[in-house]
Amino acid sequence: MPITFIDPRGERPAENAPPAPRLTSLAGKNIALLDISKPGGSIFFDRLEHLLKERYQVGSVLRATKPTFAKPAPAGVLDQIRAVDAVVEGLAD
Repeated sequence: MPITFIDPRGERPAENAPPAPRLTSLAGKNIALLDISKPGGSIFFDRLEHLLKERYQVGSVLRATKPTFAKPAPAGVLDQIRAVDAVVEGLAD
């Protein structure tokens, strides 16, 4: 029986892209908080949302959640966060 080797590095080559331009201020901006569904993420984002509104006067905060941390965000989640000024993604572990 032949042995099949699978490359664990992924199927696509890495793409180099310039970093997103920095915002000069958060005041009045629309910010998305992307929870990757790890335990404690909602607690972290509850506090972060409070601080963004209180200290930085953000215009609005959109909360989005991936169905699972083990896979990339599905198109529906990406569509939700596409129109904001900035996204904060919460990681864990």
